[in-house]
Amino acid sequence: MNHTLTVCPYCGTGCMFYLVSDGGQLVGVEPSVTHPISRGGLCVKGWNAFAFVHHPDRLTTPLIRRGGELRPASWDEALGLVVDRLREIQERHGADSIMFASSAKATNEENYLLMKLARGAFGTNNIDHCARLCHSSTVVGLAETFGSGAMTNSIDCIDRAEAILVIGSNTTEQHPLIGSRILKAARSGARLIVADNRRIRLARHADLHLRHRNGSDVAFLNGMMQVIIAEGLEDREFIESRCDNYPALAAAVAHWTPERAAAVTGLEPGEIVAAARLFAKAKTAMIVYSMGITQHSHGVDNVRCCAALAMLTGNLGRPGTGVNPLRGQNNVQGGCDMGALPDVFSGYQKVADPAVREKFADAWGVDGLPEQPGLPLTRAMDAAAEGQLKGMFILGENPILSDPDQGHARRALESLDFLAVQDIFLTETAQLADVVLPAACFAEKEGTFTNTERRVQRVRKAVEPPGKARADWEIICALAERAGYGGMRYPDPSAVMDEIASLTPIYGGIGYDRLDPHGLQWPCPDRSHPGTPILHVGRFTRDSGRFSPAPYRPPAELPDGDYPFVLTTGRTYFHWHTGTMTRRTHLLDREERCSFVEINPDDAARLGIRERDRVLVTSRRGEVQARARVTEMVVPGVVFMPFHFTEGAANALTNNVLDPESAIPEFKVCAVRVRRAP
Repeated sequence: MNHTLTVCPYCGTGCMFYLVSDGGQLVGVEPSVTHPISRGGLCVKGWNAFAFVHHPDRLTTPLIRRGGELRPASWDEALGLVVDRLREIQERHGADSIMFASSAKATNEENYLLMKLARGAFGTNNIDHCARLCHSSTVVGLAETFGSGAMTNSIDCIDRAEAILVIGSNTTEQHPLIGSRILKAARSGARLIVADNRRIRLARHADLHLRHRNGSDVAFLNGMMQVIIAEGLEDREFIESRCDNYPALAAAVAHWTPERAAAVTGLEPGEIVAAARLFAKAKTAMIVYSMGITQHSHGVDNVRCCAALAMLTGNLGRPGTGVNPLRGQNNVQGGCDMGALPDVFSGYQKVADPAVREKFADAWGVDGLPEQPGLPLTRAMDAAAEGQLKGMFILGENPILSDPDQGHARRALESLDFLAVQDIFLTETAQLADVVLPAACFAEKEGTFTNTERRVQRVRKAVEPPGKARADWEIICALAERAGYGGMRYPDPSAVMDEIASLTPIYGGIGYDRLDPHGLQWPCPDRSHPGTPILHVGRFTRDSGRFSPAPYRPPAELPDGDYPFVLTTGRTYFHWHTGTMTRRTHLLDREERCSFVEINPDDAARLGIRERDRVLVTSRRGEVQARARVTEMVVPGVVFMPFHFTEGAANALTNNVLDPESAIPEFKVCAVRVRRAP
């Protein structure tokens, strides 16, 4: 038996475990007992992370569409066709007529290389990845207020918090090991506030469970801040010495009395007062949030309010405090760090800065780099649907299931002149492609992932990829060669990381020789730096923290007579993202086999719906069938669906309205009607 230490491929917690292999086959997983997060434990997905690797559905050879069918082809044919078609489109329609979609499932090195390929070889800033769908609001909101769009503290800071506000995060299901830490802290005496109108598991252990209306977070948080200021509970010394624009915040929240906030949120005024006092009076208080905060048409405003609440109470730059967004995918933090975004190079260095462009152009050996920011992924899909974008290269993502308004996503991809997909399975998106490139999965390659607390960790190869599949980094470099660009020849991924470190100040001290056993947290500016567990100690990244007041704006689509329910979407404990891996894992698939919709018993009784009935859920964009779960998990008037399932796809219903600043879709609120299926 061989044991290979690597990083879990699922959520952003970043647990490390040993892949156990025998004779070139994975046979199991053993958690790392010394890892600071895993500490000898794993969630059910982690324990089963080996099970999809040898699935018979794995892609083993390149595929090219001929006569309407995807047929096996050689690597030479497939790579040549991808480059020739993308070049042809650019020559006909311009450099920005193509789009590169990178992946939070790929390594840091692979995200960096695809960013380099797009900008250095194809001359476009049209590069983005699925952070656009989950935490682009965080990047914009926290960069504006703190100067850095990342989790401020470390996961082990949970152990030192006196009060924890969990808002918009079903932590025990989406980030189970972090959820366990929160439960342990609560059992040890920390006061827990859960703001979520679903009765999630954490709510059972909370001192306060606040079931406010979907999309009313700004009103709730402004109400809390009004109480804190009115009762003199703000941290005046912290505000005066470390923050600016406080008068604007105080003026903006002054009219958000508990009564007014209660009218918008549906809470009792006393609940808002109690939450404000509990949070503000704690010596150490932290905020934990996830996509319940970010995935709104006002997601950036939600983040601004979280940042303001932490600054108002002086809860930054110390253990047990902070604003802590939990990243959804294993390497979505790294994908952002590596510049798989349309407006920045690696390390959030702006493409609009001439000095930055010159630095990268010199290092990459190209004459120049494009200066105009490219298209966010969501706007690229709109451009494709309108015929303005002609070609797309998608690495390891499945927008047919993950994007809002599935009909719109399908129309967008079908409107392209050329689509190439690089993945490990023939996903719903890959089935539409002109060329499919077979990739290695996490267990079959080397590299690094960066977890939600900014910890860069080693990913290690345990077994060979199936058939002719190759590591993503090898495929990207081969595409560069076919494109006539010789600046992407590397002996291995460690050499790519060395180049990243040379160009990216926050990764300046990162190298493979320094990542054993459990990685380093950025910023790590040089080889002698020990890493940074807590940001903004003594000063903010942007010098002073900035209060950015946020006005309340309701969701874009509210219930009415035709569509009387609010639909909100999310994940389940047993599945992950679009289910490409977990639905090919026998144990996980057995536990959760089909799409369902949670509906409150009062609503179900009124509609004549019983447990496990087949129901039709309809929005202005589509209709799907799902099994009814009659439960008090949801409040009357609200239904919940997971988005993992191609049959009963929740995103056939969701609304493709975007936050104007981050371009994130409003996955968490749309209007639907529900009835029994005939």
